[in-house]
Amino acid sequence: MEVENQHSNSLIKQCKNGDKSAQFAVYKQYFKAMYNTALRIVNDSFEAEDIMQESFLAAFTKLDSFSGNVTFGAWLKRIVINNSLTALKKNKRLETVPIEKVTISNVENEESLDYNSISASDILSKISQLKTNYKIALTLNLIEGYDSEEIAQIMKISYENSRTTISRAKNKLRQLFQQQHEKQFR
Repeated sequence: MEVENQHSNSLIKQCKNGDKSAQFAVYKQYFKAMYNTALRIVNDSFEAEDIMQESFLAAFTKLDSFSGNVTFGAWLKRIVINNSLTALKKNKRLETVPIEKVTISNVENEESLDYNSISASDILSKISQLKTNYKIALTLNLIEGYDSEEIAQIMKISYENSRTTISRAKNKLRQLFQQQHEKQFR
């Protein structure tokens, strides 16, 4: 891992000096992960590809602002996430609801569903069916590994609203699996 970090740091230094082959090497190293991150948020392959490309351009243009406090991949992923959220807002697909206006519903009969038998692709499929802010919150939390505080900053909502959104998104995801389970056994 340390050798890989040294290699990445060397590539980043070369990129800062305008080395196009180093930029291409960095692109090849990160493009799949960044595309997948954008795709999970915007749910459109063409838009995700555009976002990924724009994010790399922004990263290479603003490489001097990369401090090295986090890995380059984490820094780039944050750019991709921000660009994805901006695209959703621009296309009016990101809707936020004040915390005071939302009611919580509990999932019943949850014990009849065996969550261990659910595949990762089933989970990703169900997450893509959620409304946009739930999908974003769960993607950032469960897949990208951000905590509630980081998600609040990324989505520009309060910490409490972030926690509530994640909780409600998980409940909605459970409901979708419960509905699927009930349909199979009718």
